[in-house]
Amino acid sequence: VSLVTLSVLAFPGRAHAQQLRADVIAAEQAQKASRLVVTPPTKAEQTVTRFRETFLQPRDGLYPYVDSVYGGGGLTLGAGFLRYYGDRSTFDVHGLYSVRNYKLFEVTTLSPGHLHGRLQLGARVGWRDATQVGYYGLGITTDDDDRANYRFKETYLGASATLRPVRRVVLAGGIGYEGYELEPGQGPHPSIETRFTQATAPGLGTDPSFLHSEITGAIDWRTSPGYTRTGGYYGLTVHRFSDPDDAFSFGRLDANVVQHIPVLNETWVLSLRGRMQTTLDADDLVPYFLMPSLGGGSVLRGYATGRFRDRHALITTAEWRWFPNRTAFDVAIFFDAGTVSARRGDLLSERMQTDWGIGGRFHGPSQTPLRADVAHGSDGWKLVISGNSAF
Repeated sequence: VSLVTLSVLAFPGRAHAQQLRADVIAAEQAQKASRLVVTPPTKAEQTVTRFRETFLQPRDGLYPYVDSVYGGGGLTLGAGFLRYYGDRSTFDVHGLYSVRNYKLFEVTTLSPGHLHGRLQLGARVGWRDATQVGYYGLGITTDDDDRANYRFKETYLGASATLRPVRRVVLAGGIGYEGYELEPGQGPHPSIETRFTQATAPGLGTDPSFLHSEITGAIDWRTSPGYTRTGGYYGLTVHRFSDPDDAFSFGRLDANVVQHIPVLNETWVLSLRGRMQTTLDADDLVPYFLMPSLGGGSVLRGYATGRFRDRHALITTAEWRWFPNRTAFDVAIFFDAGTVSARRGDLLSERMQTDWGIGGRFHGPSQTPLRADVAHGSDGWKLVISGNSAF
């Protein structure tokens, strides 16, 4: 006779009581389950779900495309067609058109997952037309009333590779062709050639083309470059613009530091950014439209795109981010400060232009397809609409 049988025979009352107790618990659980009602999602939750399915989740076929042709282009509408091939590679054709007649057409391919997930390859070819880009002269003390417009058309093609040899280390490189056509500007402001000369706008009246190569080394432990609440990025990028005619060949170094500091279990995040762009050789002639610049986008948002330009530029930003909805929407209060200068050694002594503002961002786990910031600087209020994260 087993021990279980002996125990039941010896203590029949206790075994019966235990069975009754189990039956009661099971009956109570069944009764609770019968009363459970699935609460339907609210209208706000349904809107967020539709937004994520439309803009954030992987697409195959036609999709709405949100981005900017070029800073200052105004409200932009776009569409694209994406197709997966191979394992995870994508072929993407998309176009944009803005209310200021800015246009973009681009074809890209992206192939991740090589070398056990460490290597990503990409290529692109495209054409853009920006009809009324603002130019205010050189330096940090230019006046908003001095604005003139220029139009540029760019044809470009290139290939890139990004390697993560070990965790947190990023090595990237790219090479491509960029051809520019500069024309008189459109819009309400005077055209650039009526207000500036080659002395005040280097390269004015020329249509240069470049073989543009770049290489990056960085430490990166963000969740994703497109959206993150933690981690940081510390990187250096060296650019080389080689003019076949050797009139405008130049090199540039970009140093970028980003740090996200979560507070109270990521309910709040303090995000900090510093970036310096510096022309490497003091004797190189840099065309005015390729000079480091501040204004618009995510660099001195309280000012128009390209509001300040020169051979060297420095920008610092602090954002206090709050997450009322962790899955789709953030709010940020921000402060920007930056300057430009003709000499690298003057960056820290030049006057700083500043702005402050508030913004909202629709996002997914790794992307920020829509960002709206309202910023105030000495030129007044500016609205920035972007299809990318601030930094």
